[in-house]
Amino acid sequence: MLTTRYQKVNTLSVVDIARMHALFEENYAFSPLSTFINDLEKKDGAFIVRKKSTQEIVGFSTLGIYTFKLGGKKAKGLFSGDTIIDRNYWGSRSLQNAFALKLFWEALKSPLTPQYWLLISKGYKTYLLLARNFPDFYPQRGNAQPELKDLVTEYCEAMFPGKLDHDSMLLDFGDNANCLKDHVAAITPEMRAADPDIAFFEQRNPSWQRGTELPCIALADLKTFLTFVWPFLWKTLLGKKAAPQAGTAQAEAQARRA
Repeated sequence: MLTTRYQKVNTLSVVDIARMHALFEENYAFSPLSTFINDLEKKDGAFIVRKKSTQEIVGFSTLGIYTFKLGGKKAKGLFSGDTIIDRNYWGSRSLQNAFALKLFWEALKSPLTPQYWLLISKGYKTYLLLARNFPDFYPQRGNAQPELKDLVTEYCEAMFPGKLDHDSMLLDFGDNANCLKDHVAAITPEMRAADPDIAFFEQRNPSWQRGTELPCIALADLKTFLTFVWPFLWKTLLGKKAAPQAGTAQAEAQARRA
C-alpha cells in the first residue's frame, strides 16, 4: 500500500532529497545532484509517495504554482516538474489521486481565475495521462487547438526563454538534457500500431530519446474538474473501475514525468 502527501519544498529533509535523487538517477541518463537540487528549489512543493509499512519514499512529483498573464488575462498555472515512480509500483493511483485533489483545491481557492495544468513531456506516459483525463488540451490528435497553442508559446517563453523552437513546438535544452533510460518509456512498433495517441506523441516529439520536451497544456479549472476528473477520482477512491468516458486514466499512463 502506498500513501501520497503534498509537502512544501522547505519541509523536505536532506534524507528525503537524497532518496528522491536516487530514484531520479535510476530513470535518467544525465542526473547530477546539483541540477536536481537547483530545479527543486524553484518549485513550491512535491507530492511524496511512500510505502505505508516503512515510510520509504518510492516516488515523487514536483510542482510549481505560478500566476501568469496568458492571453492578456490573469491565469494560474500548475507546472508538473520531475516525476518518478519506482517501477515496482507502476500502476498505483496514489499519486494520481493526490494530484487531482490538489488541482481541485487550487481551483477552489480562485474559482473565477482560469487554471491550467502545464507540463513538458519527453516520453509518452505523461502525455497519455494528459490525453486520457482532460477534454481541452494541447497538442491534441485531430484538433489543432490554436488558442491553447498560443498559451503554450507564452508560458514556454516565460519559463524557458529562448528554448522553444516555434516551428516544431519542442523545447531543446541541449546535449546535457536529461534523457530517459531505455527501460523507462520505450516505444515499440506494436505500441504505435495499438495506440494512436502514442504514435501521435512520437510524431510530435520524434527526438524524445535525446531529451527534447513536448510542452503541453490542459484546461484544469473547476468546471473541468467537476465534469471530467472528479467522476474518475470518486470511483477510484471507492475502489471501482472508472467509466471510459470520464477521465479514463489507464494504468500504463501512470503520473510520471516520463
